[in-house]
Formats: sequence, C-alpha cells, structure tokens
Amino acid sequence: MKSFFEPITTLYFNVRILVGRKLFGSFGERVTKISRKRVLKGPCLASELEAMLFVAQSTSIPIPKVHTAYGYHGDFYIEMDYIRGETLETAWRDSMSPEQKEELRHLQPPQPELVASAKGGGAVDCRIGSLPFGPYHSQDEFHSFLRGGIPLDDCTKVYAEAVTHCHSRKYRTCFCHADLAPRNIIVQRGRITGVVDWQFGGWYPEYWEYTKAHYSLYTEADWVTQLGNVMENYEEPLKAEHLQRNKQRNQVLRVVQIT
Repeated sequence: MKSFFEPITTLYFNVRILVGRKLFGSFGERVTKISRKRVLKGPCLASELEAMLFVAQSTSIPIPKVHTAYGYHGDFYIEMDYIRGETLETAWRDSMSPEQKEELRHLQPPQPELVASAKGGGAVDCRIGSLPFGPYHSQDEFHSFLRGGIPLDDCTKVYAEAVTHCHSRKYRTCFCHADLAPRNIIVQRGRITGVVDWQFGGWYPEYWEYTKAHYSLYTEADWVTQLGNVMENYEEPLKAEHLQRNKQRNQVLRVVQIT
C-alpha cells in the first residue's frame, strides 16, 4: 500500500494554515481549507485514515479522496479533497442508492466477531470515551467491556433484562461509520457527494450503526424518523443502549455529587 505519510516543516505547516484561513475563512476548529480543492484536517486519529482508505478501496460510497497525511508535533493531520455541497437536512431518504446503503454491511471482517478499527487495531468511539479500546476478538468481550465488567448473570439486576437479552445474542460483524448524522453527510443538488468524519469507523456488531445514529448530540426529529426508513431497525439493542447509558450517567452524577 502506498505510504500516505510525508514529513512537514513547522514553517510550511504554519504558512499553509494561516494562508488557508485568511483566504477561505473558518471551516471549523479542526478543518482548514488550504486550496480551492483541498482541506487539511487535524489533529486526527490514525483510525480515521484507516477507515477512509478502507472504504475508498472497498466500496463506491463517496468520501473525500486522501492525498497525504502528516505527523506534526506529535499530532496527526490528513490532507483530503474538499467536498462541495451542504450538510444533509432532509435529502437522506432518496440520495443514497440501496446498494450503497448495504455496502458497508456486506464487507467481510478479518475475524467473525471482531470489534476494532479498520485494520484490526484499537477503536475509538465517543459513545465509550476519548481513549482507544480493544481490539476485542469476540462480541462477548466487547459487551462485557460495555457493561463495565459486570457478569452477564448479574446484568439484569444491575442494568435491565433488555441489556441481558441484547448481550446474550450473536450478531453479524459489520463495518460502521459510527457517527452517521446530518452534519456528516454532504449533499449537492439532492445527491450525496460525500460522507465525512470517519474517525470512529471500524468493525462492530451489526446494530452499532443504528444505535449510534440515535446517539448524536445534534439528533433531529426528522433524522430519527428517516433512520427507520433507510436502516434495518434494532429497537431492542437501542433500548439496551439507552438503559446502559442512563445507568452509567447516573453513576457518574452520583460520584460528582459525592466529591
């Protein structure tokens, strides 16, 4: 595979950032437009580059083309195409073909129950925290991690029966974007031109894309309604996820109140 890493000097890096912001304005805290056709994103996680290269090589899903990646002062930056268009509002239902919707789900994982980044390393997901976790080589290991190590026999008592039932099942392993939300889907003239922000992309149980799409901090009512039309529904895992998060959130609040 081609190496996407290039050395970069402090002066060259700073000049590109300053000139880009001067010419093109702000594109968010971590994205700088550096030319008419390219942006520089960072600091990033290596897992984002892994996911983007994997999806580009394995599917027809439109994503920004990666040109190179830089290591700079211990951080990681990706230079990629600038995707024209606006973030998705309500065009999702008719914009992506049924074939594209299923492409990620039909990619074959390196191992049947793997939970990991695209290349099989540690994954990152805001649902869980800011630090890498795994890889896990079975869904039982992953679900135990989600429960904080609570044995499955005690799960109903600690969480709820829905969590026990969800974590007792076996699921297909699918490649997930893991942050599908209107802000990460770019459309132009009613068609999707790019799916961006692959930092959480990796191998997860098949329900993860659906439940994570409900987890977005910016979830809108229309978006939630459309999810049922474009994704296979996983209402039981979604209920289990809500119960787990509420329980864990309440535990954190109690600790904060005590301290």
